[in-house]
Amino acid sequence: MGQNGAGKTTCVKMMNGLNRPTEGDVIIDGVNTKEKTTAFIARMVGYVFQNPDEQIFNSTVISEIEYMPRYFKIPEEEMKRRVDRAVELTDIKKYLHTNPLDIPYPIRKFVAIAAVIAAKPRYIILDEPTAGQDKHGTETLASLIKGLEEDGVTVLTITHDMDFAVANFKRIVVMAHKNVIADGDPRDIFWNEEVVQEARIKKPQIGEIAKKIGVGGKVLFCDELVERL
Repeated sequence: MGQNGAGKTTCVKMMNGLNRPTEGDVIIDGVNTKEKTTAFIARMVGYVFQNPDEQIFNSTVISEIEYMPRYFKIPEEEMKRRVDRAVELTDIKKYLHTNPLDIPYPIRKFVAIAAVIAAKPRYIILDEPTAGQDKHGTETLASLIKGLEEDGVTVLTITHDMDFAVANFKRIVVMAHKNVIADGDPRDIFWNEEVVQEARIKKPQIGEIAKKIGVGGKVLFCDELVERL
């Protein structure tokens, strides 16, 4: 988390080889990203762009999802398992034989996510996944993140959606001035006024209400606020 220009996207792009560090090293499971190609790192770290139109290039949704497994020469049976799981998590089955440009922008974001899931990386980075999503889309994202966690995949997300962040993530990293200024539990992050002000982020809605009415206890969720009241 952090305001535009804090360094979030630059940071995560170094994790999958799209950017190379000019100083120091980025190590992914013991592998130095400087020493490998971006294609090699993509097997380990998948990156979903904020704008799916910068990522999608196939003429149908199914061909987009199958592209990376075919590129990696994954056996057909294993590829089918990967594609089926990606489609299940993203809830896009009815669009499989549609041109991605003919489906709504929020759904195209799920197509881009599915394509990365099918590559089966150990880590997946989502850049502003909730942007443009309605309630159903946000709920699908939450379910998707839980499903990936169950599959043993670590999910990193860049987001300005504080409510989505606290509802779905156990760890928040805050950046400001191109540096990490805080890293920890959501409650500790959002109830640290110095961090909130320096990074120019906002508390989740319930946390902000709790602060304004003088409720302590690092409240972040509605049921907690009701209990305190």
